[in-house]
Amino acid sequence: MQKTVNILNKRAKFDYEILDRYTAGIVLTGTEIKSIRLGKAAITESFCEFNDGELFVINSHIEEYLYGTHYNHKTKSERKLLLNKKELKKLFKDSDNKGLTIVPLRLFTNEKGLAKLDIALCRGKKNYDKRESLKEQDTKRDLDRIKKSF
Repeated sequence: MQKTVNILNKRAKFDYEILDRYTAGIVLTGTEIKSIRLGKAAITESFCEFNDGELFVINSHIEEYLYGTHYNHKTKSERKLLLNKKELKKLFKDSDNKGLTIVPLRLFTNEKGLAKLDIALCRGKKNYDKRESLKEQDTKRDLDRIKKSF
């Protein structure tokens, strides 16, 4: 039984308004997937970008594998994402609009042990939107405390 990995990008939901979600595969080397399975990855500052019709995740951090040799991978490099042609065309067309970007939300391993990345087409929030989401979080936390006391 394999341990499932679930690495979240909590800043994405706070900084962006999520419009559309996709699940993509990632092209990785052997030491990269071993590091991800150990939970040694971060996607908080990463974003996705098109390059020659292909989608790449940029600025994602995967630590070097501890037991790797001189064949170890680079910690921050572009990694290709795998999507269907229809999804790629739709994302490319939508990301051309001003103010829209593609942001990774979650890095996880599925039941087969393959690494997947949940990405979303997002629009940046304004400061007043962020204040509203903070208020919602506070009220939700207060309600949970009240419910717990009963």
